[in-house]
Amino acid sequence: MPEHYDLIAVGGGSGGLAVAKRAAEHGRRAGVIEHGRIGGTCVNVGCVPKKVMWNAAGLAHALEDAPWYGLQPGATRLQWDVLKRGRDAYVARLNDIHRKNLRSRDVDEIRGTARLLDARTVEVDGVRYSADHLVIATGGTPRIPRVPGADLGITSDGFFELESCPKRIAIAGSGYIAVELAGMLRALGAEVELFIRTDCVLRIFESFLGEELMQHMRDAGIVIHTQTRVRELWRGHEGIDVRTDQGERHGFEQFLWAIGRDPNTAGLDLAAAGVRTDADGHVLADDYQNTNVEGVYALGDVCGRIPLTPVAIAAGRRLADRLFGGQRERHLVYEDIPTVIFSHPPIGTVGLTEAQARERHGDDAVRVYQTRFVPMYYALTEHKPRSAMRLVTVGPEERVVGLHMIGDGVDEMLQGFAVAVRMGATKRDFDETVAIHPTSAEELVTMT
Repeated sequence: MPEHYDLIAVGGGSGGLAVAKRAAEHGRRAGVIEHGRIGGTCVNVGCVPKKVMWNAAGLAHALEDAPWYGLQPGATRLQWDVLKRGRDAYVARLNDIHRKNLRSRDVDEIRGTARLLDARTVEVDGVRYSADHLVIATGGTPRIPRVPGADLGITSDGFFELESCPKRIAIAGSGYIAVELAGMLRALGAEVELFIRTDCVLRIFESFLGEELMQHMRDAGIVIHTQTRVRELWRGHEGIDVRTDQGERHGFEQFLWAIGRDPNTAGLDLAAAGVRTDADGHVLADDYQNTNVEGVYALGDVCGRIPLTPVAIAAGRRLADRLFGGQRERHLVYEDIPTVIFSHPPIGTVGLTEAQARERHGDDAVRVYQTRFVPMYYALTEHKPRSAMRLVTVGPEERVVGLHMIGDGVDEMLQGFAVAVRMGATKRDFDETVAIHPTSAEELVTMT
């Protein structure tokens, strides 16, 4: 008979680890199936190594600004191999920490590739396991389009394998991964050209954020090709050449696809368990992470719903609390979830956009406050990049339902303001809060 568990998580990323560890904390036998490096996308080819690279890019910007403050750092040269070695070692330490955490909670790590046989049984490289509860948490994988020569390009996964900073790189995509990598690479010395199919980046976010970011990117020297579709890649005399519907561009050392991610469900044989997916392959799950099959659940990026690491972790922990902790109504509320984009400068957003607020509450109920300013950091520098912030309020009490900002430091200031938004703070609550001066954050409580 198959070895039996109370819960098996298919996928050893953030969501799978969270649900299995919380199940074990409730005294249940849990296992995690993973064929790759433990920790999933976030730890290995996502948030963690990306933030290391973002930090390096930030230091490069600081070195550029240092002379305006009377500091002469001298000649500096990026040692990509040193940066990569330190980053990869840090990721390896996190892999070990995750593995130790599983062992300390008596969660079994099952190595191999999973395939569902039915709603209670999964096969891993020929060995069968059964569980009362199966959780699909296999995440996503970078999308590559079907165009000639597409395999000449790399994805965000391949970005972390680069052995040197490319001298000249083309990036296709307008989402957060595309703008993050474009900003990092430009700051670290690469010539960057961005190809986007529409007229603006980050179109699913508050409208002004993408517009402001594009200005920052262009000021940094990034070439942005709007309304442009990549049709073909080929190996030219001086590197990778690109044909678009607007013409040809030549001589890129690298080409990077950042056009989205697909659910990592190929090979799972979800149909064998009767689990439904949408047209793109995302597993359909409700607010309680239930699929259409009793005892089978899904969470994280594989569901295609707010693909963020903390969301997967929160959903996983709440699911285990509901299943094994006696908390029958415990589930993640998918509203007012704060998001940061580690572009240059960063973007922070929580709650409704202005358009969403008007659609939900009506034009007359919505009032918007906004500001645009040069942070004090740039008082002495030649360049004067601006930060921008917007508050979206509704009703006569002006409850803050949306907060959106771009500029240095917004990534750190958002968390506290997200608590206020979630608690239903009003514009008057913001106004009555004493400002911390001189900071950029004070603009959020002094807006008129």
